[in-house]
Amino acid sequence: MQNIAEFHIIGRIGKIDATKDVTHVSVAANYNRRAGNEWKSDPHWNRVTLFGKLRDRLAKVVTGDLVRITGRVRQTSYEAEGSTRYGVDMIADGVAILARASGKPADEDAGE
Repeated sequence: MQNIAEFHIIGRIGKIDATKDVTHVSVAANYNRRAGNEWKSDPHWNRVTLFGKLRDRLAKVVTGDLVRITGRVRQTSYEAEGSTRYGVDMIADGVAILARASGKPADEDAGE
């Protein structure tokens, strides 16, 4: 049996950092939490890495678009300033644009 570590995020696009070989996007997923007698939205920002054809699919995405991203989780470590730093990379395996920030459904842009 294969062991896996994966993620599934539905959220709004924030910052997009595209370079020649890789694109990093920030995706806000909102969770509700109770603050006294009221419920408040508690956004969590997730940085996702995209390679290859997934980068091309995100070419038309703009800040505020609603997306669903699935992928794998990879733990990393590196040495910096004499100590070991640890991190987690979220690498996308699938991307779907659910709705545009403009309010139009994503499929209305399919012919462009």
